[in-house]
Order: sequence, then C-alpha cells, then structure tokens
Amino acid sequence: MHVVEIHEQLSGSTAKISLDQGFNCFEFKAVLPTKEVVSVLEAPADFASGNYHPAHYGIPILFPFPNRIQGGRYLWNGTEYAIPSQTAVTDDLGNAIHGFCFDRPWRMTQQSWDTVTAEFQLSRDAADRAPYWPSDAKIVIQYALRNSSLRADVTISNCGSQSLPWGFGTHPYFHVPAGPQSSPGDCTIYAPVRQRWELEKFVPTGRLIPTQPEASLIESPYFDTLKVDDVFTDLETQKGISVCRIIDEKAGVQIEQYCSAGFREVVAFTPPWSSSVCLEPYTCVTDAINLYARGIDGGLKVLEPGQSWQGWIEIEVSHVVC
Repeated sequence: MHVVEIHEQLSGSTAKISLDQGFNCFEFKAVLPTKEVVSVLEAPADFASGNYHPAHYGIPILFPFPNRIQGGRYLWNGTEYAIPSQTAVTDDLGNAIHGFCFDRPWRMTQQSWDTVTAEFQLSRDAADRAPYWPSDAKIVIQYALRNSSLRADVTISNCGSQSLPWGFGTHPYFHVPAGPQSSPGDCTIYAPVRQRWELEKFVPTGRLIPTQPEASLIESPYFDTLKVDDVFTDLETQKGISVCRIIDEKAGVQIEQYCSAGFREVVAFTPPWSSSVCLEPYTCVTDAINLYARGIDGGLKVLEPGQSWQGWIEIEVSHVVC
C-alpha cells in the first residue's frame, strides 16, 4: 500500500495519507508548543494494510455525493440513473453510499516536506463507475501541515460535456479523548447547528425538525452522553466560516475543525466500533440529488462544463485558553 507521510519541520507535527485507499489521511499527530503530542484521528496502526473498511477510520473523502442516494437511483436532466451494487458501495438497504472515490486509489501529483497533493478523476480512476454519473468529475486535494494544524484545500471540476451535479464531504473520525490521562467523559462535543433533517431509514424526508435535547451539539454535550447518527443543518457561521470543536477538559486540549463557506451541513456520528466521534462537513444533505428533483433545497451544487469550485477544511489543535 502506498502511504505518504508529511512533516511540519518547526513543530514536529506529522500526517500519513493512504493513496490506495481514497487518499485517506488516517494519522495526524499534532505537536503543541509544550511538545505534547495529540493523536487526532482514530485508525488502527496498520490501517494502510488494506484490511479495514476504508470508510471506518481516518478521514474518508466523499464525492461526488456524500452519504447516501436512496436506492442508488436518481433522475437528472431527463435521464434515469441506477447505480448497481456490484459497481459501487451500497448499504444494507440498497442505498448507494459515500460516493465513488473513498475506496479507490488516487494519483499523487505533487509532494513536498509538509504538503501532498493528489487527484481523482471519475473517467480515469473509476471508469466502471463513470456511466452512472451525468458528467466527468475531478477532485484535487492538497493536504498541508502548519504548526499544529492540518489543512485540506479542495478543487472540484467538471471535465465533461454535460452539467455536473455534485456534493462533497469528509468523514473524519476524531479520537476521544485527546489526552493520554483523560477519559471519554472528560470531552465535550460542539457543532454550530440549530436544526436537523428528519430521516427515515437514514434518508431525509425533506423536513427540518428541532435538534433533540440529548443531542443538541450547540450546547456542547459530553461525549459519554452522546449517541448520534444525524444530519444537522442551519449552521451558525462567522463570515461564512463554521467551526466544530472537541474539548478535552482534563487535558486542556481542544481540536477545532474550520470549514470555508459552502459547507452547510454537519453529520454527527458516534460509531459503535471505536471511541471516536465523526463531525462530517458536507456541502449538501444526504440524497440531495433526489431532493432537488422534488424542488427541495438540499444544497446540491451544479457545475457547467469547464467550471470549478474551491473550498477548504482545517483541523487545528491547541491548548484551551481560559
């Protein structure tokens, strides 16, 4: 398996990314000014062996749709598409899940000491899946370390001759707790969300409903009280930028995830297989392409041939300032 490791020379922070498993950044060790090392992401030490589900650890990349498309079926510009289960990944209910690039190799295009860039083009890197999307899509991501932060700059392009509907998201598994002497119950989980999408069998009905009191992430609940698998929206932002936050109160460490304008949903998930929490920034809601067909604004974006979109996500680790 092809793994790229990048280093931040001044702080000593490091990250490891698996090119063969969807350009998944499965290890980010942030070094604070005190020389304290924080292991930010949840993944087995031998994740790069390929013996683990590529969407269950690290930071899976979800594109050209995040989460699910109901039944793997949708209509676009008068054409019906059906994504077969033998071609893409489906869940137990037959929904296409997590896009086309999280489980396929990417191509590295540039590397330096503290950065790495790779790309994935549907027609070139998943030709068997290309017939099931309306146009040829390309995604380019550059990971860069700066002090105790890891930034992903994202460019999405329509390389085809038809309009390109798309959504993008990441699925980061943040390890809880952040400090070696802490317990999961010492950690609070925050996301700036005020509403959630009503779900039926993991797929939005199209209705927005209030957050549940026990899962009101804007109130920073403790991790050990939290059990969620929900799609939240109505984000509070500052100049378009949103921030999610995990605070380990005992360690005095916080992990913040900043997202550029254009990210309008957050999926929060507490996986049963690890002590971690997923705070997943999405540009659109689950099954946005089918909501679009019903006239519901789920955040689906459209690029015409030759057009591109850019955004970024940054994970920063620091000491809590009282």
